Amino acid sequence: MNAELNTFVKESLERGQERAAIGQALLQAGWPDEEVDNALRSFAEVDFPVPVPRPRPYFHAREAFLYLVSFIALYITAFSFGLLIFIFIEGAFPDPLSYRGDFPRDTLSNAIAAIVVSFPLYLFFMWRIYKIVSANPERRESLVRRWLTYLTLVVGAGIIIGDLILLLSSFLQGELSVRFVLKGLTVLTIVGVIFGYYLWDIRDEDKGVSA
Repeated sequence: MNAELNTFVKESLERGQERAAIGQALLQAGWPDEEVDNALRSFAEVDFPVPVPRPRPYFHAREAFLYLVSFIALYITAFSFGLLIFIFIEGAFPDPLSYRGDFPRDTLSNAIAAIVVSFPLYLFFMWRIYKIVSANPERRESLVRRWLTYLTLVVGAGIIIGDLILLLSSFLQGELSVRFVLKGLTVLTIVGVIFGYYLWDIRDEDKGVSA
């Protein structure tokens, strides 16, 4: 955060200026909306003679481990579940040009094993994180969590866009088979659910900070 902007907001609050008036003055001066909002949110709206700073994002090794493992488990679960659905689609709509099938025989067992291991692991670590955050709400400000969440959103958005492009391209070329559509919808659904959840989560966090 810009030190000059932070100092201005702090001194303005100390002199009793309203947050809306401070924000409007900064916007008129040419400061970007996001920087103004971040500067105002950095001070809690509590009844105290001087501005009270909010906790800033931090890095904690233990929580970094929890978040990293939980996100890795999530990625493995999503990939394996998608692969499992693909196998069922291949079985329901076999390709007449493929004599051996599109997946090796052990792929099904590997996908199931991955889900059985990774999904409970994801739930366990998310439960641990939930307990920590419930006891200490400021722990939601973990830098690792925010970076992994935004990374997941970026990757998810890229996959969704690419999936939609492939579906539209195949449709325009007249090569849209039932198998291809079902696989595309599978990817779109799995990634869309993950993307939607973490987008809601990060927005809910931002609302909680600004409240």
